[in-house]
Amino acid sequence: MAAVTLDDILIVLVIASSFISLLCLGLLFVFSKRIQQGQQHCARLQKQTQNDAEQIGILRSEIAEVRASVLSIGKRLVACEGFAKDLAQQQAAQKYDDPDAKIYSRAVKMVELGADLEEIMRECELPRAEAELLMSLHNKSQ
Repeated sequence: MAAVTLDDILIVLVIASSFISLLCLGLLFVFSKRIQQGQQHCARLQKQTQNDAEQIGILRSEIAEVRASVLSIGKRLVACEGFAKDLAQQQAAQKYDDPDAKIYSRAVKMVELGADLEEIMRECELPRAEAELLMSLHNKSQ
């Protein structure tokens, strides 16, 4: 067997330490790249988070505007419904207060019950043309 000299051991140690150093440098390079990629990804996520926060702020203000508009429209609608109800009540009251309306309502009722032209003219004191008009309108609606 050949004798191992101190120089041979030193050469093996230098080669081994060089190999280990290269391996460490390679691992250091790989981990450095991964850290750099992680930092870039983190920066992108932070920017996206900031953009999302700004968009949320804009949407919240738009929702507040829409809510205010809806409340305003709701108040107007309630006012319009009240106005329409008041008008309907006034119209109904006028219907019964107007003497002419009573005459025409009575004449229409008589036409519906089958009264003839002369009877409608006499009882409701309507001119012939108006009585004929009521009768023709009633006949058309049937």
